[in-house]
Amino acid sequence: MMSKYKTVIWPKVILFGDSITQFSFQANGWGTEIANQLARKCDVVNRGLSGYNSRWAKIVLPRLISSHNSADIAAVAVFFGANDSALEDKNPQQHVPLQEYLENLKEINRLLASAGVPADKVIFITPPPIHEPSWEKECILKGCPLNRHNSVAGQYAQACVQAAHQCGTDVLDLWTLMQKDGQDYTMYLSDGLHLSEKGNQFLAQHLWGLLESRVANLPFILPYWGDVDAKIPENSLLCD
Repeated sequence: MMSKYKTVIWPKVILFGDSITQFSFQANGWGTEIANQLARKCDVVNRGLSGYNSRWAKIVLPRLISSHNSADIAAVAVFFGANDSALEDKNPQQHVPLQEYLENLKEINRLLASAGVPADKVIFITPPPIHEPSWEKECILKGCPLNRHNSVAGQYAQACVQAAHQCGTDVLDLWTLMQKDGQDYTMYLSDGLHLSEKGNQFLAQHLWGLLESRVANLPFILPYWGDVDAKIPENSLLCD
């Protein structure tokens, strides 16, 4: 028997990226902070895929977002590059050449547009900086040599910014912001590559600055408890 009441539709913000996105819902994570900001207004959906690069991302994207499930998307954050920028001779499985990375981001934007998500709802995020001494320790523990350089991550960050300008999307240039004015960016990293608690806070704060305009007009979903008619709650809770 079909219900006569209209289903409540919750808009969505999609976080699409690699491990820095996948783990963003951990305690004090940047995804957790964004979800907290949007409670009762919007679902924040984690589509982080640890270890993925932009080449793989563009292949799986149509399986995650299509015209059938995109109608209520308020924004999509696209956060790849930390794996693409791995050194080809040290980590060929994850490495993606710089120009291909740029083209992959443009293709991701095109795929989103074809699914009904326009460029003004898309935010690209550049890879963060790399602290090579810290990341080298992690690599050695895994039995491999240092496989990322901060200068190379910077080239990929520049390519991400370029792709955003060409696509007409917003971009959050983490690589530049975290090193602005010569500040000690190591406090933003937990192991030289992934984000620390301060790094998560930094990303959440700057991403919210770009997201806020896209979600500012979203209504508070379902009535505030103090506005519910206690005698006949159906009158308050089942209205559109």
